[in-house]
Amino acid sequence: MSSMKNINKNTSKPGNEEAAELNASSEDLGRGAGDLQSPAAACSQANPYSDGAVSTVSSSEIAKKAEAAPEKHKSVYHRKGFGLKDEVEVELKKEYESDLVAELRASGNVISRNGMTIKLAEAFGFCWGVDRAVSMAYETRKHFPDRRIWITNEIIHNPVVNANLREMGIEFLGVKSDGSKDFSCIGRGDVVILPAFGASVEEMRIIEGRNCEIVDTTCPWVSRVWNRVVKYAAGFEHGYTAIIHGKPNHEETVATASRAHCYLIVRNIEEAGLVASYILSGIDGAGGDREAFMKRFQDAVSPGFDPDVHLQSIGIANQTTMLKGETEQIGKLFEKTMLQKYGPLSIDKHFISPGDTICDATQERQDAMLKLVDEKLDLMLVIGGFNSSNTGHLQEIAEKSNLPSYHIDGPDCIGPGNQIRFKPLDGDVCQSKSDFLPAGQVTIGLTAGASTPDQLVAQVLEKLFLIRSSQ
Repeated sequence: MSSMKNINKNTSKPGNEEAAELNASSEDLGRGAGDLQSPAAACSQANPYSDGAVSTVSSSEIAKKAEAAPEKHKSVYHRKGFGLKDEVEVELKKEYESDLVAELRASGNVISRNGMTIKLAEAFGFCWGVDRAVSMAYETRKHFPDRRIWITNEIIHNPVVNANLREMGIEFLGVKSDGSKDFSCIGRGDVVILPAFGASVEEMRIIEGRNCEIVDTTCPWVSRVWNRVVKYAAGFEHGYTAIIHGKPNHEETVATASRAHCYLIVRNIEEAGLVASYILSGIDGAGGDREAFMKRFQDAVSPGFDPDVHLQSIGIANQTTMLKGETEQIGKLFEKTMLQKYGPLSIDKHFISPGDTICDATQERQDAMLKLVDEKLDLMLVIGGFNSSNTGHLQEIAEKSNLPSYHIDGPDCIGPGNQIRFKPLDGDVCQSKSDFLPAGQVTIGLTAGASTPDQLVAQVLEKLFLIRSSQ
């Protein structure tokens, strides 16, 4: 499948051509919920909330419409920051950058001390989208020093960054007893930050109705996927059902699914295989167990989903932080399935996949990890939030290589002494291991997810040096 190139190796910042495409996607689909009442309609409507939107009506007509508009449309959107990047840069560097890591990058990503060699992956840590979202949050606080500021989710999956935002007085929405977010606390004129993962259409409708200022830090790579699933709705006849490779409860996948007219979410190639089998044997009553299928995917399909109807024409999309190789496998599996079901002459009516939409920062970190695990290592450390999808997939690569590997969320997971606390790949409860760092000559591989600041990487390195000095 195709993927986008020309990404800066360290920052994963798009080049000019890619930036234009991503910005177009963001401007098209970062729009207010009022413009997303129908995915098909969203493809052609202009964005009245976008900064600098072009209008063909006069200023007087705009004023009249504004006066007549219902209250829910008076929220104001900000998607490009406030021009305060230079003012917050000093604070961002102090909080998240590290001289030690910068030196390591400049010297080939290898450091040796006291018989311990640490090899850093070629690409790790903060990506461009994360840097952009965090910077916009800091700019928001500076631009609205006296306003009450809310954020709908963790801005990124890193506990240190989110804790820093709380210390700055940015409040996180609470959760009601039924598990849903409580938007009632948002007052008129408050500021609401949307995280890098984006927000669902329903959440946007609610937020817009609160008459507030909205700062949208949604990563353009994410809105690019939204652009795809919206266009699927306008596809052949009744549209293509979006088959989304992702995690049903992940914020990004929830936001993407809300923009699809019809969807089914598959976590992995195994679930994709179940769907492919149903397409071949279940549609048209050819022997598939419809009841068992719906029970298996009941929490991963759109309302009113009917596999016998909605799996006849499908389009592939994905959560941007999934394993690229697995997304490619899933795309090829469904292409082969639809060819077998409908034949080559009709394939375009039943299958569409313009290429994977894994973000390039995710791809770079996965590629760097694949290269790192091929080296002679004694163990691997993967640093990132325990709820970080892209970090979890880096850990998955290490485990598939049969390499002792530990997913930690920061330096506090190491110690006291030669002990480590880590999250198992398929577990929710952390485990501990004593004497994880072998005595004698040892080579350690180290990487970090796209939401992990360099300063955390440096602090982990210092903990390892401390253990070795006492052995």
